Amino acid sequence: MILLSPKHLKYYYLLMRADKPVGIYLLLWPTLWGLFLAANGMPPLDILFIFVAGVVVMRSAGCVINDYADRHVDGAVARTKQRPLATGVISTAEAKQLFALLILLAFILVLFLGVNTVLLSVVALLLASIYPFMKRYTHLPQVVLGAAFAWSIPMAFMAVLNDLPAWLWLVYLANVCWTVAYDTQYAMVDRRDDVKVGIKSTAILFGKYDLFMIVLLQLVTLALLACVFYINAFSLFAYAGLLACVGLFWYQLMLCIKREEQKCFQAFLHNNWVGMLITATILLGLFLP
Repeated sequence: MILLSPKHLKYYYLLMRADKPVGIYLLLWPTLWGLFLAANGMPPLDILFIFVAGVVVMRSAGCVINDYADRHVDGAVARTKQRPLATGVISTAEAKQLFALLILLAFILVLFLGVNTVLLSVVALLLASIYPFMKRYTHLPQVVLGAAFAWSIPMAFMAVLNDLPAWLWLVYLANVCWTVAYDTQYAMVDRRDDVKVGIKSTAILFGKYDLFMIVLLQLVTLALLACVFYINAFSLFAYAGLLACVGLFWYQLMLCIKREEQKCFQAFLHNNWVGMLITATILLGLFLP
């Protein structure tokens, strides 16, 4: 039985968090890293379009399954208590059908990328599906999120090169570390409520060392990217871009230093600029001698 209703389009839009596109950007930037690096410049336009569309669809699907998993606890968290499933304006059956529809659209897109990329996409689906439930069983759901967000990188290499060179995993690990860092900032916003309802996160695991761990992860991110730049013989302009990222990360640290929830959320949002800068830096490295 099809339960999706045109009358609920507004709520489906909110459930997919299309009104808050920062998650799309944070998934898009590393996808572009993978595409540009794999192509050693501009990838074929059809592949670029498929990946950009896939980012939008998969991020939307991830939000739907996340809210489905959290439907019984979102009402107890100040930041999430007005989400559609938490308020009951749409049903869990509608959410499951919307998730299935989005996954179907993503599968149709990936069919145009070759059989090996299709096989890799199975891992992406698995990671995206299990992430929301990990916060019940481990304090490291951010690592699973990082693994899911970064999986577009090996998929990009496979789509462009039909191969997975060993050094791409440095890019992958850099994205995982960056994601854990910014999602820890995100988790710091809800830390008090999460403790009450039994949700686990790296923000809770790290405790008083949260900022130290965030900074460490950010520095590892930049170190791994520097290794990638060295392997690809990038010019000094690219390394200057990484130094500029240090300044952005310092700004985030200053925002979070007092652990004020709103400031931590601002630091999380600010990572869009980090992703944009790293993307521009990679392009500089590829196109400038």
